[in-house]
Amino acid sequence: MADISESTGEVGNRVMKRRYLLEAGAVMFGTVWLSNYLRRKPKVMTAAKNNEFEIAKTEEEWRTTLTPEQFRVLRQHGTERAGTSPLDKQYAAGEYLCAGCDLPLFTSDTKFNSGTGWPSFYAPIEGAIATTIDKSFFMTRVEVHCSRCGGHLGHVFNDGPKPTGKRYCMNGVSLKFVAS
Repeated sequence: MADISESTGEVGNRVMKRRYLLEAGAVMFGTVWLSNYLRRKPKVMTAAKNNEFEIAKTEEEWRTTLTPEQFRVLRQHGTERAGTSPLDKQYAAGEYLCAGCDLPLFTSDTKFNSGTGWPSFYAPIEGAIATTIDKSFFMTRVEVHCSRCGGHLGHVFNDGPKPTGKRYCMNGVSLKFVAS
């Protein structure tokens, strides 16, 4: 009997050591990944990236034409606080233009109340937007940009109404409303 309990104890020790090594490895991997994630600088639309768009301005030129909040959202991929934009509850007939370059992006015909606190649309004007993959904040989302100047507008989600099933959740500060 003594032989069985000794061998069982040795197996238990090896299992505990293996578990400890796996846990330590997971903690180290997580720490390295998190530190790299937290050190990332916010996305900024640089002059080099702006050359991909019809309207290309330097960071200083954007700062002189946009308000500080518009610059933070459109050029640095920021997000305005939910419920702060008067455009969220705007339902008059008209168009929503890019606040950076005046390109028509959405019409009032596709606007709906999503209840999120941001202006939401189920479809953009054809050719008005571009999308990229955004992997910030521990999730993957589809980021929406103005196709003319590259300004960050918001994100698109697959929980919108018919006919598209899309919800283009836009920052109101990145839009201008023009009544028709």
